[in-house]
Amino acid sequence: MPSYVYQARDTATGREIRSMVEASSEQAAIAALLNRNLLVLSIQERVSRKNRGSAGRVALADLVIFTRQLATMIDAGLAMVQCLQGLSEQTTNKAMKEVIRDVCVRVEGGDSFSQALTKHPKVFNRLYTCMVEAGEKGGLLAEILGRLATYLENTARLRKKVKSAMMYPTAVTVVAIGITIFLMVKVVPVFGEIYSGFGAKLPGPTQVLIDISLTMQKYILPILAGMGGAVYGVFMFVKTKQGRDFWDRTRIRLPIFGTIAHKICLARFTRTLASLVRSGVPILEVLSIVSNTAGNTVMERAIKAAATDIEKGDGISAALGKHPIFPAMIIRMMTAGEQTGKIDNMLERVADFLDEEIETTLSGLTSLIEPLLIVFLGVVVGGIVICMFLPIFKMSEIVSAKK
Repeated sequence: MPSYVYQARDTATGREIRSMVEASSEQAAIAALLNRNLLVLSIQERVSRKNRGSAGRVALADLVIFTRQLATMIDAGLAMVQCLQGLSEQTTNKAMKEVIRDVCVRVEGGDSFSQALTKHPKVFNRLYTCMVEAGEKGGLLAEILGRLATYLENTARLRKKVKSAMMYPTAVTVVAIGITIFLMVKVVPVFGEIYSGFGAKLPGPTQVLIDISLTMQKYILPILAGMGGAVYGVFMFVKTKQGRDFWDRTRIRLPIFGTIAHKICLARFTRTLASLVRSGVPILEVLSIVSNTAGNTVMERAIKAAATDIEKGDGISAALGKHPIFPAMIIRMMTAGEQTGKIDNMLERVADFLDEEIETTLSGLTSLIEPLLIVFLGVVVGGIVICMFLPIFKMSEIVSAKK
């Protein structure tokens, strides 16, 4: 539904109001404002579909900066509208600038900050808006925004570590595949033409490699198209409900990589749970939000089942302890936190511990993958080279067989 920015005068108080209203048309918007005893001075369409779509391209780094700066400005005693106006002027991301301006207009029109944020779910998810709403109700908005900024910073740091750890092996793998295809399509056929003049039977490995090379040279485009189609099909399957369930069940059972994926989900779960509990969000609402941000369907179903048990009267640790996806260490820490009334502190410590374990595992995995990839690349390229020079090593046998 289109949004319209309007400037109107309240007929009761005479106060001028500048805000935004959603309506199916400009006439409908004017009619809605007249029903609210507002005399419309000017009105124009504000947010186009293109701008609304661009809101989804706000990077996590921009959201972290916005949240941290807003927390600092509110803590310094500045008014919300003044803070938003300042942030909209200094941000360099065009999509973020539009979002902040829209939120500012809505706040000026009388909406609460959390209500204005809900109009942009692609930028501010449910976790963000619920924490802001809890901060507004408790009068601790600056503190809550500071916690939220810390949470987002930790999330961004963990995501960056995982990407950095996977960048090197991915690059080496792509290079290895490219070199192999080049050798098989361009280099091996040249040796095949040379050896064909011998008129003798070539060694088995060399002949097999030449046959594979000729096949690849002839059908390289269909092969590449088939590989691309297979990769695309896998990605599309993972996006379906059945595919995502299968992938989420499988990836946490993989050796080494499964352990890392499991710990990443647990770290996200504990940190999110700690932030929401500390902010004063009701526990059932907390579990509903956490289940949607867990990043794994197995954990999501376990959290929803635990929420049902908690609603019946079980404790948090007892309800979560029924599901094996949550390790005993986390359950014991949560039990101790419930008994001492400091479950948020316990969960924060668990999240920090898991982050350290993830970093250590990724560092060790990167150190292990580097020599393995070098060996793999050497075996592949070296194997092709040996197969091609094998007839030269056995030249006397080939000449004797020819005679």
